[in-house]
Amino acid sequence: MDTDFTNLDWSLIRAFLAVAETGSLSAAARSLSQSQPTLGRQIKLLEEQIGLRLFERQTRGFRLTDTGESLLEPAQEMRAAFGKLSLRAAGRDHKMQGTVRITASEVMAHHVLPSIIAGIREEEPDIQIEIVPSDASENLLFREADIAVRMYRSTQLDVITKQISTAKMGIYAAKSYLAKHGTPERIEDLLEHSIVGYDRDDRIIVGMRDLGWPATRDFFDVRCDDQNTYWELVRAGCGVGFTQQSFASVDPLIARVLPDVDLPTLPIWLAAPEIMRATPRIKRVWDMLEDGIGAVFQSGEA
Repeated sequence: MDTDFTNLDWSLIRAFLAVAETGSLSAAARSLSQSQPTLGRQIKLLEEQIGLRLFERQTRGFRLTDTGESLLEPAQEMRAAFGKLSLRAAGRDHKMQGTVRITASEVMAHHVLPSIIAGIREEEPDIQIEIVPSDASENLLFREADIAVRMYRSTQLDVITKQISTAKMGIYAAKSYLAKHGTPERIEDLLEHSIVGYDRDDRIIVGMRDLGWPATRDFFDVRCDDQNTYWELVRAGCGVGFTQQSFASVDPLIARVLPDVDLPTLPIWLAAPEIMRATPRIKRVWDMLEDGIGAVFQSGEA
């Protein structure tokens, strides 16, 4: 059978890449915001169109066949070329309208961005905003997002970055927790308290070790890596926790403890593809994000 690759639908190649790189339909479907049945049909259709078997179906997922392995690199190159094409076309759009897709950490997306986005929509009603709350690194060059709000500097080539503010951290506990267990007066007093920490993320452990504490994962009585759930655990009175001052300082259920303890700060960066940065709607949203985020963290002493 002759194999014809000339009329392949890009969406089928994208489905192939997602399954190949994640190893399962469920993970691939989440990454593409599609359903598993839809993705399964796309893989089947691709295999039928090219007349080749690309995956071995296994109990725990999908494994590439030798043929699939041989096509993975060309498909990745095709994705990169498609991304460049999309960026160049979008970069020539000079209208102050359209969609701007913003990715940010879950904490930033939940606690900081909503009021800023409301302001953008008020001033620029022809610009639609999409928010992608994610603690993963979205690939700006593949148009997974137009602007990223990050707590680290992007190292991708052809991406413009700018540090726009700094988030100060604090130690907090629910007022209900402190009423039952007392308020720590010294850093050593935390040894007598329940601590809410992360599960697999080691940032709190590293920070505590920098303060001279030989902390380990077992130091934490409650553990969770999801940032918004983490904060709700602190608010509910599960123990003492660590978070940004910007939103914790205005929470009526929370009190700051040990304010004199100097915790590391988090830099806040904006990032966008260089070719898109000058697009009017991207530039406008970038500037309003910079002003809005800067105002939040300056006014909140965050």
